[in-house]
Amino acid sequence: MKVRYSPQATRDLASIHEYLVKRSPSGAAKVMTAIYASIEFIRRYPHAAEQTNIPGIHANLVRKYRFKIYYRIIEKESIIEIVHIRHTSRRSWEGPAA
Repeated sequence: MKVRYSPQATRDLASIHEYLVKRSPSGAAKVMTAIYASIEFIRRYPHAAEQTNIPGIHANLVRKYRFKIYYRIIEKESIIEIVHIRHTSRRSWEGPAA
């Protein structure tokens, strides 16, 4: 399956990197590597992650760094769409705006 990023997910990745690189460039690299490794896992095994209470949305946890990657599977197009990425210390995500 191919991976596609929503505009929100693209902004999330940029802001995560921007926040972390100011504090520790090497730490930022480690976190971003872990996030992208998790996205690669999702690409290979899209049904392995838990289904959320948001219809059609799955979530995969980047355990070491406590980020959740929210995504949807678009079977007919063979696409995994990364919808949102957020740290688990933040308030729970309630899904995309209607």
